[in-house]
Amino acid sequence: MILGVVILVIAVVVLILYAVGTYNGLVRMRNEVQNAWSQIDVQLKRRYDLIPNLVETVKGYAAHERQTLENVTKARNMAMSATGVPERAEAENVLTGALKSLFAVSEAYPDLKANQNFLQLQEELTSTENKIAFSRQYYNDSTMNYNTRIEQFPANIVAGMFNFTRREFFEAKEPAEREAVKVKF
Repeated sequence: MILGVVILVIAVVVLILYAVGTYNGLVRMRNEVQNAWSQIDVQLKRRYDLIPNLVETVKGYAAHERQTLENVTKARNMAMSATGVPERAEAENVLTGALKSLFAVSEAYPDLKANQNFLQLQEELTSTENKIAFSRQYYNDSTMNYNTRIEQFPANIVAGMFNFTRREFFEAKEPAEREAVKVKF
């Protein structure tokens, strides 16, 4: 009888320790996803800060390219006001397209392409775009690990008890964004 009670107490203690360990692991993973999202925000803020300088530099050389410049500014404002992962991903993809158009405009202006300020801003923006891509990848990796963990048995029981919910991936929505870039000379 005493042996049965001891075994039951040990089983309960092991179960409690497992639940605590699982809960703490899920909290750590949830925080990692939130941190990864914050890293995207940091890089996007840097991008938003660079864009007005780039637009002003281009304005001096390409005054009649008003529509392109307005599209970049509008896309930047839309991206800055987006909330949630899906809306933010879509807005950022629109902004990326607008920036591609802006750099295409620079091809028509040899003086602009040679302007040191423009080249420096273009290099900083390119570096920022690379950091954004890395941050998105890290966010999606963290999200995948978190989502997988909360769906696996028996961790899904603890996740369900404490309302751990799936996170959205940062995805490209437009089919054109998934295609390879075509370069023509």
